[in-house]
Amino acid sequence: MDESRPIFIQIAEQVENDIIDGTLSEGSQIPSTNEFAAFLRVNPATALKGVNRLVDDGIVEKRRGIGMFVTAGARERLIERRRAEFGTQFIRPLIIEAEKLGIDIDELAGLLRAERIQS
Repeated sequence: MDESRPIFIQIAEQVENDIIDGTLSEGSQIPSTNEFAAFLRVNPATALKGVNRLVDDGIVEKRRGIGMFVTAGARERLIERRRAEFGTQFIRPLIIEAEKLGIDIDELAGLLRAERIQS
């Protein structure tokens, strides 16, 4: 866990990441809030807050007496949302810094390609 960010947000993001990478498929059950709490050694209310965030976003649904399940279309919605956020969170700051350093768009594209090859 990253101590600089709220734990409930990290729990929600981890579930989202598991959905995006296919670890959790649509219709599959996610761990219970008690399982999250025990595994992460956090208060169950904190885990519940993270899971409820996913419910509010329509990513998981509660099935009374059974548990929480990934909703149909959750992966596509998450990818769409993250793609929209990608430009704001990563690309825009990258372009601003490149402009400060006098790096034009073609040179920046070359740097990105070079980094991709190395990783």
